[in-house]
Amino acid sequence: MKNELVIDLEAEKKEILKRYRALLRACKPTLQKGDKKEIRKAFDMALESHKDMRRKSGEPYIYHPIAVAQIAAEEIGLGTTSIVCSLLHDVVEDTDITLEDIEFSFGKKTAKIIDGLTKISGVFDYNSSLQAENFRKMLLTLADDVRVILIKLADRLHNMRTMDFMPRQKQLKIASETIYLYAPLAHRLGLYAIKSELEDLSMKYLEPDTYKFIARKLNEKKAERTLFIKKFVEPITEILKDQGLQANIYGRPKSIHSIWNKMKKKNIPFEEVYDLFAIRIILDSAPDHEKSDCWKAYSIVTDLYRPNPDRLRDWVSSPKGNGYESLHTTVMGPKGQWVEIQIRTQRMNEIAEKGFAAHWKYKESTNDNGLDQWIQKVREMLSNPEANALDFIDDFKMNLFSDEIFIFTPKGALIQLPMGATALDFAFEIHTDVGAKCIGAKVNHKLVPLSYKLQNGDQVEVITSGKQMPKEDWLNIVVTAKAKSKIKSSLKEEKRRIAETGKEMLERKLKSLKITYNTDNLNKLTYFFKLPSTQELFIRVAQGQIEMKDMKDYLASEKEIENRGPERSENQQIEALLSKVKGPENDILLIGEDMQKIDYTLAACCNPIPGDDVFGFVTVNEGIKIHRTNCPNAAQLMANYGYRVVKAKWNKQKELTFLTGLHIVGIDDVGLINNITKVISNDFKVNMRSITVDTNDGIFDGSIMIYVNDTEHLEKLISDLMRVKGVTGVTRFDA
Repeated sequence: MKNELVIDLEAEKKEILKRYRALLRACKPTLQKGDKKEIRKAFDMALESHKDMRRKSGEPYIYHPIAVAQIAAEEIGLGTTSIVCSLLHDVVEDTDITLEDIEFSFGKKTAKIIDGLTKISGVFDYNSSLQAENFRKMLLTLADDVRVILIKLADRLHNMRTMDFMPRQKQLKIASETIYLYAPLAHRLGLYAIKSELEDLSMKYLEPDTYKFIARKLNEKKAERTLFIKKFVEPITEILKDQGLQANIYGRPKSIHSIWNKMKKKNIPFEEVYDLFAIRIILDSAPDHEKSDCWKAYSIVTDLYRPNPDRLRDWVSSPKGNGYESLHTTVMGPKGQWVEIQIRTQRMNEIAEKGFAAHWKYKESTNDNGLDQWIQKVREMLSNPEANALDFIDDFKMNLFSDEIFIFTPKGALIQLPMGATALDFAFEIHTDVGAKCIGAKVNHKLVPLSYKLQNGDQVEVITSGKQMPKEDWLNIVVTAKAKSKIKSSLKEEKRRIAETGKEMLERKLKSLKITYNTDNLNKLTYFFKLPSTQELFIRVAQGQIEMKDMKDYLASEKEIENRGPERSENQQIEALLSKVKGPENDILLIGEDMQKIDYTLAACCNPIPGDDVFGFVTVNEGIKIHRTNCPNAAQLMANYGYRVVKAKWNKQKELTFLTGLHIVGIDDVGLINNITKVISNDFKVNMRSITVDTNDGIFDGSIMIYVNDTEHLEKLISDLMRVKGVTGVTRFDA
């Protein structure tokens, strides 16, 4: 046994050296004077400190740091400092070496990055809330030095590639984390190749059967695909050459994960996923010809193959927030299938493959500061102490995955928002106060509601009002993390303020009813009014929804609670309502006249209109409902609840000439409907037949059917309605 191990050690030594040399080859492009010595020093330190450690697979542990450094150099394109940090990323955590030792040997910067990496390594453990807190810490280090994250991604990628020997439980945990956080992070940092591989590897462990199935299917068709690509590309290559454009063209298969996503999203089998690959055209262009060369190549491709006009994506004119630049189009291939084409230059391709690491290389030539902006946003999100850490992860994750749209301010400034962002998001993006006071917006000079989903290139002007406050349902409208967290904190603040007022009012009310103000009674009250919390009780009191008479009801119910059956109370309620409706002499309910005195609604099951034979039905919660006598539910109601039925008829309409409809639009305001109906019924003594109102996030849209005498009468009515505050348009339509 011992002998075997010795032989093994010899072989392993050779293997370690071989891997180290491969790493040096990968670093070659970025090496400066003295860098090799630094890397060697780091390698020796790592080798020494990990010498007795083995991985789960039985390999020497040092294989792992070398591999991480190799990924950082080759696939992310990081420089010497990062290579040194990658080699040493586990030593502080797993061995006796301290951060001071590292600072002494390699300087402050390296020590700082390794400290960040050590902090992160504990990120995803224990329970979820802790995990979120740790994630937050990890991002704070990101805001210091993004290399921490890039090395962490390299570390994660190597772990995912070598996870076969782990216990199943651990595989599932690591794969879930990867798909939830690391893949989106890679995407946001522009590392598309790594993002795709992380997604595929996660899927390999989380959905092994589907993964194998798609991989097998892809393999079966490989030869056929290669031939198709060859034929498809030939004419393009030829013309590009004629036009003097240097280009590499190749077909790139779609990742297994994205094929699976497409199958799920469109609910289609594998056979119906057409764009299994994309053709990539990479041009060798001088920096000042990049744009025009890309468009030249685009016109060559679209002359040969018909493009799908809806599928042109131009990230060359306005790059994505993570620096991605490329022209995408989908064209119809010779065999009647759609083929995705990506056109970009070598610089753009390197940025697409290696993300921000490549950006730094070109930093001098471009003025792109997408990363700095992004880190600034992360800092903003982290600095909001209100946010619950888990919400934070979800919001953050959403912001990682989203594609961007570009929106113009009225002055022409560009604001970048995630896909699906609404007018309200835009308002918050400009400034928290603008968001909080926003009542609507004009998109391309047209009035839209807050929930309007913005499209790329929209020009947006925000309309604000001093009276506006953030509302609960705004949380369903916005998608950006910034807007969500600001709305949440201002709602909490507002609720707290209202509850304070309500608390004082309630104390006074209870005092006058000689009820002691204590926790027990507060809980009883909360239960009596069926509310979720005492805070809600205070809020209802403050808003006047719970008044003195309700408190008296509570007192009565407390006294009566022992001897009252529930059934009896309902019958009493109904009898009281009936006697109120019928009054002493009159047993016919006139609809339209006694509108103020009696609360009635027209039943939705039969929509009665004037002239129909109707009856009233007394309900417990919704007052009286008016049904047509031939309503589908009438027989059952009359048979089972005869005592609740009231005779009813429409009151006589005088001087009817004709029925017409008015369509009213405007900005919703408190009391707007009231003001409109006042104009109609008080000033004009006009009968309304029906009114339907729809308010959508601050935009009011109503239709009213009314009886008027003549056109002059109608025109006067329209001009008066136009004077109502908030109304922006009144038009007539035929009934």
